[in-house]
Amino acid sequence: MAAGEPRSFEYTPTWVVTVVCFIIVLISLGAERGLHRLGKLFKHRKLHALYEALEKVKGELMLLGFISLLLTVFQGLISHVCIPRDSANIMLPCKLKTEASSGGSEHLGIAKHGRRLLAEDVSLETCARQGKLPLLSLEALHQLHIFIFVLAVVHVIFCVTTMLLGGAKIRLWKHWENSIRSETSQPHRAHAIHIHHHRIFKERAGRYWRKFAVVSWVVSFFKQFYGSVTKSDYIALRRGFIRAHCPSMPHFDFHTYMMRTLELDFKQIVGISWYLWVFVMVFLLMDLAGWHSYFWLSFLPLVLLLLVGAELEHIITELAKGVAEQRNGEADAAPVKPSDELFWFHSPNLFLYLIHFILFQNSFEIAFLFWVWTTYGFKSCIMEKLGFIIPRLTIGILVQVLCSYSTLPLYALVTQMGSLFKQTMFDEYIRELILKWARRTPSSAAGESHRLASQSTESIHASEQPTLDDAIATSVIELNHHNESQTPFS
Repeated sequence: MAAGEPRSFEYTPTWVVTVVCFIIVLISLGAERGLHRLGKLFKHRKLHALYEALEKVKGELMLLGFISLLLTVFQGLISHVCIPRDSANIMLPCKLKTEASSGGSEHLGIAKHGRRLLAEDVSLETCARQGKLPLLSLEALHQLHIFIFVLAVVHVIFCVTTMLLGGAKIRLWKHWENSIRSETSQPHRAHAIHIHHHRIFKERAGRYWRKFAVVSWVVSFFKQFYGSVTKSDYIALRRGFIRAHCPSMPHFDFHTYMMRTLELDFKQIVGISWYLWVFVMVFLLMDLAGWHSYFWLSFLPLVLLLLVGAELEHIITELAKGVAEQRNGEADAAPVKPSDELFWFHSPNLFLYLIHFILFQNSFEIAFLFWVWTTYGFKSCIMEKLGFIIPRLTIGILVQVLCSYSTLPLYALVTQMGSLFKQTMFDEYIRELILKWARRTPSSAAGESHRLASQSTESIHASEQPTLDDAIATSVIELNHHNESQTPFS
């Protein structure tokens, strides 16, 4: 074996193999046990939606790991596939350096810490004899492995940040809920305070100039940056929700319901759906020299986020206009009327898909930027100039903070003004009662009841289904009826 020639596994010291394997296994076991303990903590605190979200994150990590495994298994086969030079020299991310510009043969684009394997030299020689180039070099495959790992890490970090910031924002509304309960316990003050907040909410509709659509949209656009939700907004939307879905429960804990809803929404936005993978493919395909694709595409999540935030604020304004146009006196203080017609395409869930796309695209953009920096260096042609890098980083941070701390909580509140309410309306005790009842009913009714209690992503239409109080009352009556003829629940 010649000096300096890379050694195969047959000639690698066993202590080196053992040390490397020990470190890799130790890190992997530490990550696995950490996620396991976090799952047990969620279960202990009965945060079932967060536990399901954690399981979804594990599934995404497994998928990314499986993709990396496939690349490793088939890297030899891929590197020995030869393609014509003309096909290999089109749609390049960087302009190809030729002999005139680099003083040698075609530049292969080896990374800053790149490597050249003996197997790669063999594949190059095999394709060169045919006048062709390898489909994908082993060096490129190695760098693709690193990118998948970076994408997984950044995606998980961004998901955790989203939940922490969104939860922190909604927890700030807890004192509003406590204030409402305190005010209702004092009947002599409750009416006056309620009328005061009702008047403030109607003032959001503005005077004559605010009735113009353009002016209303501009105000809504800037409203999302500061004071996106006020106490008067919270009280008005809370009251409208209770009046529409559970009118006989004036003391309904709306804030706890909001937290459960946020956890449910978080479970849906942590995954990487098929259409997001399609976007990744398109994103990689458009990375052509001179197009500055990554710079321009970094504006896409920002534009979508601002449109979504402005629309959610505009919906609150429209609700305020609806209240202001009602002829009821102040003594009646007519509540807002939830309706799907206020939302784009009459679909409140569309906003969650948009938020999901925004957060993933932003994490992908930051992961790609960080990967290029660590792999090719700061002065790489893919990294582009400093004038392109700073705006991309600024936009990435702005989108993450604004979406997590403002838009996502705003979505969780405003979408309650649709005609649907989610199964997080039922607390764990009521859902457990329904599940127990389902086990003692005929198969058809049991299947429907189990679907109602377990599929928390489904919604119930307020105009077609009974209210929350009727559903609970019916469940309790049925349970009591079965208790009379059967043994008590275990």
